Amino acid sequence: MARKRIITPEKKELIRNLISEYNITSAKDLQEALKDLLGDTIQNMLEAELDEHLGYEKYESTEEAKSNYRNGYTSKTLKSSVGQVEIDIPRDRNAEFEPKIVPRYKRDISEIENKIIAMYARGMSTREINEQIQEIYGFEVSAEMVSKITDKILPEIEEWQKRPLGEVYPIVFIDAIHFSVKNDGIVGKKAVYIVLAIDIEGQKDVIGIYVGENESSKFWLSVLNDLKNRGVKDILILCADALSGIKDAINAAFPNTEYQRCIVHQIRNTLKYVSDKDRKEFARDLKRIYTAPNEKAGYDQMLEVSEKWEKKYPAAMKSWKSNWDVICPFFKYSEELRKIMYTTNTIESLNSSYRRINKSRTVFPGDQSLLKSIYLATVKITSKWTMRYKNWGLILGQLQIMFEGRI
Repeated sequence: MARKRIITPEKKELIRNLISEYNITSAKDLQEALKDLLGDTIQNMLEAELDEHLGYEKYESTEEAKSNYRNGYTSKTLKSSVGQVEIDIPRDRNAEFEPKIVPRYKRDISEIENKIIAMYARGMSTREINEQIQEIYGFEVSAEMVSKITDKILPEIEEWQKRPLGEVYPIVFIDAIHFSVKNDGIVGKKAVYIVLAIDIEGQKDVIGIYVGENESSKFWLSVLNDLKNRGVKDILILCADALSGIKDAINAAFPNTEYQRCIVHQIRNTLKYVSDKDRKEFARDLKRIYTAPNEKAGYDQMLEVSEKWEKKYPAAMKSWKSNWDVICPFFKYSEELRKIMYTTNTIESLNSSYRRINKSRTVFPGDQSLLKSIYLATVKITSKWTMRYKNWGLILGQLQIMFEGRI
């Protein structure tokens, strides 16, 4: 079952009003509604600009109103990303009003929208976007305006989330990255679960993004069923950390899939118990385990490393012993395949890119803002993934033997 989109009562009411107001029955109707809403938004901003210029609001009687006042409108047609938009530029009696949002000779506002979305995709905060737009165009953009403009990619995100996938993926990684998000005025940590796949051609691809659900068998089953509903029939190896309930979910959705405890996470979880001065040596010892030629040699190395460090760091190696059953399948793979599975480049490089792109956003104003940012970052990151893995032909041949009849 696909993950259910959460729609708040307030959003439901807004959607009902929108559908009722514009009698929306098709995508064309929706585009016309968006054009109208964009026109209303710009119109309101123009009225607010004139209020600021005159120093008083409409119908307000003040001394300022006697020296200069509203003097009708001039119609103007703008070109936007959703089509042509009709607006009325307010005038003042002294002909001194020069609107900033739509300068006198400007008729195409789509470039501004595209620039705002591009800056949002680069991880710029609302404040930084405002500063850039002010510097280039000479007017301010509010957080609300940035949100409204970037909201136009939401249908694109939904289409991306539902896009068809390949039937078989040799390797799939699932990992979480955490961000600070404000909900109902309270800032808390939200997890973004990234599903990164390697396809039959040896190419990397992010095939799923899931924001802020609690880890459980039910949640992971919904994620895996979402992949199935989009066309995935088989996953040979699924690598993940000790995510709560994921093993049961894999057995239910893809019973033939081999669950492999992620070596990168295993190393990370071990080294968090180790002081900085010992970390380099400890990491070197751990490498002897996961680069061992076979399971027996790896297990022997694990016992040696445990014995060496047990007195100083008694908790560090416990997870290797208790999780050996989901670590040991790793040793039956070839060196070339193991490198894909334990190298930090596959997962850590992706996560560091997400963090780097979004480093200016210390707190996201909501789940939707977080999803937009991660999606735009994903598009930016994956556009550079043009090369397939080294020695992929050799690896694929080995997988065809190991998983006979499945690829």
